[in-house]
Amino acid sequence: MSSTFSGISTALSSLIAQRTALDVAGQNIANANTPGYTRQRADLGAVNGTQVPSMFATNNGVGTGVQVTGISRASDPFLDAKLRTQTSGAASLAALAGAYSTLESGLGEPGGSGLSSQLQTFWNDWHDVSNAPDTLSTRSVLLDDARQTVDTIHTQYTSIATQWSDARTTTSSLVDQTNTLAANVADLNQRILDITNNGGSANELADQRDQALTQLAGLVGATTQARQDGQVDVYVGGNALVFGSSSHALALTGAQVFSQAAGYATDGTPTTPQDVHLEWADSPGQRVVPTGGTVAGQLRVLAPAATDGSGTGGVLTEAARRLDQVATTLATDVNTLHSGATTVSGATGGAFFTPLDPSDPTFSGGTALGPAALRISVALTTADQVAVAAPGAGAYDASVGQQIAALGSSTTGADAVWSQAVVEIGDRSAAATSRSSVAESARASAEQDQLGNASVDTDQETVGMISTQRSYQAAARVLTTLDDMLDTLINKTGLVGR
Repeated sequence: MSSTFSGISTALSSLIAQRTALDVAGQNIANANTPGYTRQRADLGAVNGTQVPSMFATNNGVGTGVQVTGISRASDPFLDAKLRTQTSGAASLAALAGAYSTLESGLGEPGGSGLSSQLQTFWNDWHDVSNAPDTLSTRSVLLDDARQTVDTIHTQYTSIATQWSDARTTTSSLVDQTNTLAANVADLNQRILDITNNGGSANELADQRDQALTQLAGLVGATTQARQDGQVDVYVGGNALVFGSSSHALALTGAQVFSQAAGYATDGTPTTPQDVHLEWADSPGQRVVPTGGTVAGQLRVLAPAATDGSGTGGVLTEAARRLDQVATTLATDVNTLHSGATTVSGATGGAFFTPLDPSDPTFSGGTALGPAALRISVALTTADQVAVAAPGAGAYDASVGQQIAALGSSTTGADAVWSQAVVEIGDRSAAATSRSSVAESARASAEQDQLGNASVDTDQETVGMISTQRSYQAAARVLTTLDDMLDTLINKTGLVGR
């Protein structure tokens, strides 16, 4: 009798286990298109038979059924870690490539609106004046194009400063987003710990946490370390951003405006360039250096120019420094020749552009205040002030004008400085774009591997449901058979011969 009734318990355990497996399959199918959902499965385990039988009981050595030992997630920590690593690198390179692309668009090189085209027009005007020194209109055109060239330098420098300000605002927003995600991960850690300690399943919360961890990797290159109790610690640059159920906020500090990053104080006085960096909000002065993520790429964009002049500093500050060099070279070279020439009336030419370099003999004012790219302007106001004649060579001599026109082909002139800058920016932009493309391909591949392991395959779930359904039906048939056996045993035993 006891073994017969234990068979009912065994069949019942199978019904309960298979029903739970069907519920899990239904949950999987219901979330087949839910972003971030990880496929779950019911883990089944056999229930052992009676180990110490009671008096007069018999044990046939067969177990007593099946039980659900847990509901696990089909996640692979190695694939998850690989995805986060690839996301971190791809996000950093994408930010850098995007900054270069925006910078190139603002510079407009090559193109009719670019500085190279404006400089070429400016030098051609000097040729025109030299070819017709007795024509006032050519000098007027020269002054107009000179002002246009100066305006182009101003506009491009301002565009770079605006891009820098936009990048800093974006980075600040990303840091705020990082802090919010870190607080969410800390909260999820606590909730998952509470649920698992109470014997429950926190798989959906674990999915939310994994999504947040991937986002943190894309933002600040966060790395993770799992604990024995199911919580996850998050690190940025080797420092704990999330430790168990507590999180630490980051703060973006350093240069607030572009002039500080470019090396100028509020009054325009040259000073040591300031960088933009991360610190702990509750520990000012303690820097945090992210090794990847969008924020790391943005910090490279916002970095000050290299102090050694190698051009390996920030994307935008290096471009601005080159514009300063172009402005200074242009003003110094033209002023040096123009100040020694004479006008049609025989007057000394003086400075054509406002002197920018304190070493320039025509410079006045004591110190250079502010970036040269914004200080440069045309010093002449009327066309008759343009000087192209050598002293004593006659009113319509144009020998100095020809020398100024030849500056356009100088290997050390403003054109050469700007041409080298454009080539460097183009090369670095192409390299950043190529690296970003390769990194994104690697990230996409890692994502497909992770999804292939964790996502729901409705065909696979359907097959599993059929198998589980058949197991449920078989357990029900066992229960029916036992019922028939018990009916015979209880209601028909002893009726023979009546």
